[in-house]
Amino acid sequence: YFLFATTPAQLASLLFPLGAYPKGDIREFARDLGLPVADKPDSQDICFVPQGHYSGVVERLRPDAAEPGEIVHVDGRALGRHAGIIHYTIGQRRGLGLASPEPLYVVRIDAARRLVVVGPRSCLRTHRLSLRDVNWLGDEPLRADGREVAVRIRSTAPLQPATVHVVAGEVRVELRVGENGAASGQACVFYADTGARARVLGGGWIARAASDYDAAPGCERAGLTAAPHDGRDSRGNDAGPLGAGGYDI
Repeated sequence: YFLFATTPAQLASLLFPLGAYPKGDIREFARDLGLPVADKPDSQDICFVPQGHYSGVVERLRPDAAEPGEIVHVDGRALGRHAGIIHYTIGQRRGLGLASPEPLYVVRIDAARRLVVVGPRSCLRTHRLSLRDVNWLGDEPLRADGREVAVRIRSTAPLQPATVHVVAGEVRVELRVGENGAASGQACVFYADTGARARVLGGGWIARAASDYDAAPGCERAGLTAAPHDGRDSRGNDAGPLGAGGYDI
């Protein structure tokens, strides 16, 4: 999964002597050889992020991402305030600080307007992705009529069948099952099939994930289309005393 961007030229010069061994076997080899790293704990965090607090690193690189803003529902209602979009990720449920009769998830982040958009879990579902910087390792080039593959969005997620198309120079993926919480910047990796030892066919970075907002119950609109308005939601109904906090989502 993590080597999907390796080019054919690089692969021609690579060897993976440990590739077929489980981690436990490698630790045993290290013990037999008297290596001090035999029982070294696994690394779980990004090595250059102290104590795992990635928000501090992002704040130094992008101070604007730590500026406060509003948390709004997909139907346009303002629900609360946040202390910076760096503290949120697509699909997040915990730590929102909102009182709601239903579970709410982060379904979109509008960095330009400092908005965190939340909604029901059904709003996270997507079946269509557009990719950038695609690295294709298949034997035949991708075509406009599509190529059947299996894809993985997260390293621990199960493989699912999909179709990869090239449309006007853009690589698009149609997921057969769909994915919750896919977001721009994540990797979408191609495999030849859904088998345990399936060949990696490359992949790309998600540029856009088209959410199933419009078809999902409770998800009113897919795009952030308007500036703050007078307290009516996107259907023209009175959304309550929102003042400047009413948004057309």
